[in-house]
Formats: sequence, C-alpha cells, structure tokens
Amino acid sequence: MSITMYQASIPHFVRMLGNLSSIMDKAKTHAEIMKIDESVLINARLAPDMYPLSQQVQIATYMAKACSVRLAGLEVSSYEENETTFSDFKAGIDETIAFLQGIDSERIDNSYDQPITIKMGGKEVVYISQVYLLDVIIPHFYFHVTTAYSILRHHGVELGKKDYIDNE
Repeated sequence: MSITMYQASIPHFVRMLGNLSSIMDKAKTHAEIMKIDESVLINARLAPDMYPLSQQVQIATYMAKACSVRLAGLEVSSYEENETTFSDFKAGIDETIAFLQGIDSERIDNSYDQPITIKMGGKEVVYISQVYLLDVIIPHFYFHVTTAYSILRHHGVELGKKDYIDNE
C-alpha cells in the first residue's frame, strides 16, 4: 500500500502544529505562575548561535505553509514576523492549521514528481516535489518544532514526551 503526498504532509503538519499550540499554552501558564515576563521565554535559545523560540515557531509555521503551497503549485506569499506573546504565536499556529486544512488534497497528491524551484542565497535550487517534502521540509519542520519544545523544557516549562507526540 502506498502513501500519498498529502498523507505524508498535511496531517503531520496539522498534528504537530496542534501539539505546538498546546505547548504554547503550557508556556504561557508557566510564565504566569512563575511570574516570568513572556518575552524571557519567547527570546530564549538553547545556544547563543541558535534562533530563539520565537523564530523556531515562526519557521515551523512558515515551512508547513510554504511546503503545502508549493506542493499545490501555488505561489508562496511572505509572512509577517510580528508575534510578541504566546497568544500571538498560538493565533498564528491556529491560522496556519486552518490554512493547511483548506488545501486541496488532490493538488498535493498530483505533485509527487513535479519540480519545485526555490531561491536560496541569490540562486535557484530545483527539487522534485517528493524529495523536497521528504528530504528537505520534513526534517527541517520537525527540527524547529523539536527545538521550540526543547527551549521551553530547558527553561522549566513542565513538558513531557506526550506533549510533543500526542495525537489527540
């Protein structure tokens, strides 16, 4: 039995972004209980040369949106990076989930062997859609979701494996 491009992408993005939204709730509650300004956690990083939590969340949501749009053969639009609170991040995640759920599965399923051209550092890189999804986007998407989880866990937010992988 084979898996479709849609099945390999959108449901996973939606589930993990839903988990990330719940993680944002826990982070907000933690900040309130511990009387920590949200900006402390939002600007936290695991290492000085890594992006802060804010960018980890922004990149994860952008990658899910950009991937789905590219697979559907549409143009990627720019996105604003103006979130400053956990509520802002949660709203952005929820907006991304709603967007993903509105993507036509047939358009994505029919993309598996289509070329996708991305501009990187002043040059264009061409991927076949299946390679783009499986070898580029999925590892990067999970890296940024995992890093967001790890930043918050490292800074005392009570998170466990279930928060990361829960599929309810």
